[in-house]
Amino acid sequence: MSGSRPKRRLGQHFLFDPRLLARIADATLAGPNDTVLEIGPGPGGLTAALVSRAGRVVAIEKDPDVLPALRERAPAAVILEADALGADWHAAAGHPEPLRFIIAGNIPYNITSPLIDKALVPPMPARIVFLVQKEVAERIASSPGSRAYGALSVGVQAVARVEQLFTVPAGAFQPPPKVDSAVIRLTPLERPLVPVNRRDGFRRFVVALFGLRRKQLQRALRELTGQPGERVVALLGSMRIDPVARAETLTPAQFAELHARVAEIVAG
Repeated sequence: MSGSRPKRRLGQHFLFDPRLLARIADATLAGPNDTVLEIGPGPGGLTAALVSRAGRVVAIEKDPDVLPALRERAPAAVILEADALGADWHAAAGHPEPLRFIIAGNIPYNITSPLIDKALVPPMPARIVFLVQKEVAERIASSPGSRAYGALSVGVQAVARVEQLFTVPAGAFQPPPKVDSAVIRLTPLERPLVPVNRRDGFRRFVVALFGLRRKQLQRALRELTGQPGERVVALLGSMRIDPVARAETLTPAQFAELHARVAEIVAG
């Protein structure tokens, strides 16, 4: 269908291979009691695969030109024409129970980070399965000390378990993007490292520290907090963190504890 032609301005790259679509749908672990909210379904390849597994599928699609193909391919799905970034996902899905709620999608590269942030807004789903740029998947799943490790890694891993499942080559898409993609599965932690009411501050703190990643932690923290050097060194020492270490060596748990301890010092 002509209306199903991908639009570059919307970052659309459609996946039609039924085997890959089935693998992505399987990764959601959706069953007959689950509601799946799909972000950016396009012409409905993944939507149809999800409908065959889940009890209910709700798809949010911004592009009106693909809606006829989407409805034809997945007539059992609930289709909402809306901008996923602006929509209320929980309301769109009908406010299902968190343990029976799953988010999935082949999401545009240019808005990957804000869509992941939105997917992790409480009440969080049972799991999130996104097809993203492979480099982004590697960043999200990376470990402390690795080149890919950064603020995105810490922010996601502080609230969810990350699995990088499999790679999807660029040639599998129409049109082919310039890079390969990968499927990631995020499973929210039963006990997140950071309370909901502190997440915004935690994110700013982590981003700021990685912005000073070339500096030793003792110096970076002095600049961020305005606290005297001896107090910063004492704080790091109490956490058994080397003052001359750098931000990329800290685990998400260490970032969370450091943020909480710094907040106490600044407040005091």
